[in-house]
Amino acid sequence: MFTLEIDGVAIAVINGTEEIARDLFTCDGFKDDIQTMKSDGKVLWNGTSELKIRAASEDETEIFEDALAEDDSEEDEPFEPDAHHAKASNDDEEEEGDEEDDADIVFLVDIDEDAGLDS
Repeated sequence: MFTLEIDGVAIAVINGTEEIARDLFTCDGFKDDIQTMKSDGKVLWNGTSELKIRAASEDETEIFEDALAEDDSEEDEPFEPDAHHAKASNDDEEEEGDEEDDADIVFLVDIDEDAGLDS
């Protein structure tokens, strides 16, 4: 597992290879998202700070595993992907293959509810 760190703050953890982590954490769509998403009223990334990708710590790995376990236990209804993201995901798969299908991302910071991606 690998962690995205910005300005000394662990932002997110991904399960996958380092190559997958680098690809996902540095792709234009993800960078756009983290410039829009906020935690405690502050954007996650200012667009210029280094996006540091490093091996996840034991604590970060535990948080990741707990979050996935909690997500699985709360899954009452079948997952229905957002049409916009599903199309983008399908386009990416056609170009890059299926290697990213197995990667999950868990944010380690609380994301502000009112700072949605569509704002």
